[in-house]
Amino acid sequence: MTGDAFSPAWGRVVTAMVTPFDASGEIDEPAVGRLVDHLLANGTEGIVVCGTTGEAPTLSDAEKLRMFELVRAATDGRAAMIASTGNYDTAHTIALSRDAASRGADGLLLITPYYNRPSQEGLYAHFRAVAEAAELPIMLYNVPTRTGVNLEARTCLRLFRDVPNIVAVKEASGSLMQVSEIAAGAPPGKLIYSGDDGLLLPLLAVGGYGVVSVTSHLVGRAMSAMVMAHLEGKPDEAARLHQRMLPIVRACFQPTTPSPAPLKCALAMLGIIGNHLRLPLVTADEAESGRVRAALVEFGLLPSASQQN
Repeated sequence: MTGDAFSPAWGRVVTAMVTPFDASGEIDEPAVGRLVDHLLANGTEGIVVCGTTGEAPTLSDAEKLRMFELVRAATDGRAAMIASTGNYDTAHTIALSRDAASRGADGLLLITPYYNRPSQEGLYAHFRAVAEAAELPIMLYNVPTRTGVNLEARTCLRLFRDVPNIVAVKEASGSLMQVSEIAAGAPPGKLIYSGDDGLLLPLLAVGGYGVVSVTSHLVGRAMSAMVMAHLEGKPDEAARLHQRMLPIVRACFQPTTPSPAPLKCALAMLGIIGNHLRLPLVTADEAESGRVRAALVEFGLLPSASQQN
């Protein structure tokens, strides 16, 4: 297949969707459909399913496949569904990726293998093996703070050049220098997505394409408007929107509690899904929840105490 055959139509604002659970810890299937509708009505163009934000480590393969089916049905052709299928075992990743393809995935998100911390040559061999077996458009995911290994720019570019269906990278290294190196050397049609909501605008400025976002659950329209302002050459408007969203970003990524706990707290406050996580993650405490509520009020998503009276 040619490179053109793998050109994705994922959009610029892709949401890394949470996995809704009920009070017993099971997947809340009706809530999945409600959440998809909410996302697509609020700026999301594509959806990553069962990624970090979706609490993937706590999901069985059967549950992941069910989530792929549910989201595929709920999107009903309105948005791309990108299945997150990567882990630290290449053979397992290949098997799950093939199963995701059979459930209608439009693409795959593949995290760098974690815990076993492969070399750059090991990363190259892993991603190439999965790509050749899966035959779907693939977005690499580089997040060294979670995996313990950095997918270096040279390795990303080598994969871009050598493997036609590796078409994008979600960059969460936090290094704009690394993003700049990838952007400078990437072949035409290869895309860079920000994996850090707070760095989306700077990443766009050095050659990025879009974002795989957490806070787009809450501020997807503003995020989409910021991207458009940047593309239309309106830097002041883009900067204004960037600054306006930062309190939401800070509330969703608090140092005392890992994502997606603050986000699920926010979604519950908005009445979209229940505030349920699987261990070892726990719900936001009173102070953390207070910061979430304050950010939602500041952005205008919830009324202030005075407005409620």
